Amino acid sequence: MSLLSIQNLDVSIGQYSVLHGVTFDVPEGGVFVLLGRNGAGKTTTLRAIMGLWQPSPGSVSFRGEQIAGMHTSDIAKKGIAFVPENMGIFGGLTVAENMVLATANGKFDQTRLKRVYELFPALEQFWDKQAWSLSGGQKQMLAVARAIIEPRDLILIDEPTKGLAPSIIAAMGEAFREISAQTTILLVEQNFAFAKSLGRDMAVIDDGRVVHTGTMADFVADTELQNRLLSLSMEAG
Repeated sequence: MSLLSIQNLDVSIGQYSVLHGVTFDVPEGGVFVLLGRNGAGKTTTLRAIMGLWQPSPGSVSFRGEQIAGMHTSDIAKKGIAFVPENMGIFGGLTVAENMVLATANGKFDQTRLKRVYELFPALEQFWDKQAWSLSGGQKQMLAVARAIIEPRDLILIDEPTKGLAPSIIAAMGEAFREISAQTTILLVEQNFAFAKSLGRDMAVIDDGRVVHTGTMADFVADTELQNRLLSLSMEAG
C-alpha cells in the first residue's frame, strides 16, 4: 500500500480549473519529486493534499484513510507537515518562538530538538534572534525544522532551494537525505540538479495533468523525455 495515494484529483479556484484528474502514488520512504513547468499545478497539488484547496471530485488517501475534505489541522494531526514556498514562518517572533508554535503542546522533545540542531546548526546559534533577521537560507532551515520538531510520516516541501546560494542548497540536500531516512518527503522543486540528486520516484505534471510517473533513475537516463516534459523552465543540472 502506498503511503499517499492521489486519484482523479480535480481542483478549481474560482472560475478556473487548475487540476484535471491528477493521479499518482507516493511510496513510503525516501524522496518523491513532483516536477513540472512553472504554473503546471504542482503547488496546487500540495495545497489540495493539505486541505487548503478542496478537490471536487477526487480522492486523497493517507495510509489508506480518505483525507480529502478534512480540515487542514486534522490532516496535520495525521502526521503530515507542509513547508510552503513562502516558508510560513513568523518574522516578528524569535527562532525559538517559531519552533514552539510548531510543537503539539508548547514543549520540546529534547531528543528531537537535538536532532534539529544537528541538521541545522545555525538555528541553535540564532535561537533568540527574530526570524526576520535571518538570511534566506536560514529562514528555509527554520521552516523545515518546524516541520520535523514533531514526529511526521510525510513532509510536503514546496521549492525549498528557490533563491538560495549553492552552498546552502548543498547543505539543504544533505539535511533532506537524513530526514528522508525516517520520514517520507514529497518535494516540489524547479532545480532539476537538486531534485535528481534526492529523488527515488517522481511524477511530472503539466497543465494540471500528470503526464509521466516512474523512477528518477529512468527519467534521468532519458534526456529526450526530460526536454519534452520540462523544457527550459526547469533549472538545468
